[in-house]
Amino acid sequence: MHIIKHFMTITSHRIKVMNMCFKCGLYWRGITHDLSKYSLTEFIEGAKYYVGIHSPISECRKLTGKSEAWLHHKGRNPHHPEYWLDKDTPIMMPYQYVVESICDRIAAGKTYKKKDFNQTHPLKYWYANLGFTPIHKQTAEFFEHVLTDLSIHGEKYILNKKYMTTTYNKICGTQKNRKR
Repeated sequence: MHIIKHFMTITSHRIKVMNMCFKCGLYWRGITHDLSKYSLTEFIEGAKYYVGIHSPISECRKLTGKSEAWLHHKGRNPHHPEYWLDKDTPIMMPYQYVVESICDRIAAGKTYKKKDFNQTHPLKYWYANLGFTPIHKQTAEFFEHVLTDLSIHGEKYILNKKYMTTTYNKICGTQKNRKR
């Protein structure tokens, strides 16, 4: 059981996401990101399966075939595309959650890859995991567009409110004019 290491990892990750969300104008999403990871259900499993190089959820699944922490986490955190499934029908993610999800993916790469992280990793991870979870077409287009821009132009280019709102509105439509 790696209680201290797991605590330090999730806290470091949350701080990274918070800083990125702040750059995009999403202060509340940044402050509240992944608070459920401190719950007993998620924290105990995370500490038990902590390896430091990838998510303890992945490690737990590899060893036991399932993760109670993931089932708990995805149902309480709307920045995960899995939250936006109604049976097998994907629902388009609202702006604040999909932007938080982008920040989460970048921060996860930085947390686990550390010095080996580069701006192409989130896009490579996206492609490697495409198809495992049904995702709304426009939400997927937004992810791919932003992660491609990240891989080409870097964080400063994408991590700001103007870029994110313009890109979301172009791909997904404005809040009033969105198609489901």
